[in-house]
Amino acid sequence: MRRTGWTVAMACAAAVAIGGAQLVGTNGHDARSGRDASGFRPAEAERRTCTERTLRGSYVFSASGFNIVGGVQQPKAIVEVIVFHGDGTLDVPAATVSLNGAIIRSLPSSGTYTVEDNCLGTITFHGPTYDMFLSKDGDDISMIQTNPNTVFQGLATRT
Repeated sequence: MRRTGWTVAMACAAAVAIGGAQLVGTNGHDARSGRDASGFRPAEAERRTCTERTLRGSYVFSASGFNIVGGVQQPKAIVEVIVFHGDGTLDVPAATVSLNGAIIRSLPSSGTYTVEDNCLGTITFHGPTYDMFLSKDGDDISMIQTNPNTVFQGLATRT
């Protein structure tokens, strides 16, 4: 027990020594120099700006979740290739879906997408719709289906 108390005391002392200015209620910035307590200027916030052109090229999308049919959850999963053209249009040359254990390989299809400057957007296929959240460079897209009676989300990664 005594050893634990000593460890906690040392951890607290180290925290005070490293970031003491912030622990005692100040903001840790020197108003005259614009520097923080460490002596460095704070990094300027990076402005995230995205457009439809942020999404160009082939992505592999994998997702899993459920359709809710008659109040019963039916599992589904998908792996598909999505080709974004950088202009708000996309193609899906290949997709494999498992719906409640039944495997379906779909024919090529197309869709549309929008991207806002804050890197949020939407995708519309012929039926399913998704909200999407892009990484700053557009290499990764988190997607969640927004149709009623679905709980389905996944990640698309640029290949």
